[in-house]
Amino acid sequence: MFTGIIEATGKVLNIKDEEKNKHFEITAPFFDEIKIDQSIAHDGVCLTVVRLNHEKKSYVVTAIKETLDRSNLKFWQPGYRVNLERSVRLNDRLDGHIVQGHVDQTARVKKVEPQEGSWLFTFEFIEAPQHVMIEKGSVAVNGVSLTVFNVTNRSFQVAIIPYTFEHTNFGDLKPGDTVNIEFDMIGKYVEKLTLNYLK
Repeated sequence: MFTGIIEATGKVLNIKDEEKNKHFEITAPFFDEIKIDQSIAHDGVCLTVVRLNHEKKSYVVTAIKETLDRSNLKFWQPGYRVNLERSVRLNDRLDGHIVQGHVDQTARVKKVEPQEGSWLFTFEFIEAPQHVMIEKGSVAVNGVSLTVFNVTNRSFQVAIIPYTFEHTNFGDLKPGDTVNIEFDMIGKYVEKLTLNYLK
């Protein structure tokens, strides 16, 4: 489980294809604390560390076809800056919201508008407009816990403060880029229960 509070950004060093899987070699500032089998969220996608390279201070994670189909990982290239978050400890504060690291779908950056000290991002859904967002509710965008507003069936907006803009890959995003979206888990459970009740 994660909170959507990004610890650091890493860099994709290398990508290897193996059948329908991709192996990503990534650097991280907290490399010395990483262990094999550890879960780390990468742009909001929970991936398991499968190999360590102490010489390069890098680690390898593997994304299978299902993950690649649902996320922006299929577009990553060497040099890409990725948002990183390690799983939450049970005694930690939950500063964001409950994030599973299971991407629901992707969205596209429609606009990035400077707002005299912050940035207004408009995202539009790439797939069918099925979501469980509510006005002023929570969403994870590339693993970042955010509050949404101006929600429609096709789009939504978020406001980004300078700290988030500088310390995540939001500072790299431009119109046309694809981001990972994980909807609020509580909203998904409520939707499921409601649909079952109406049957």
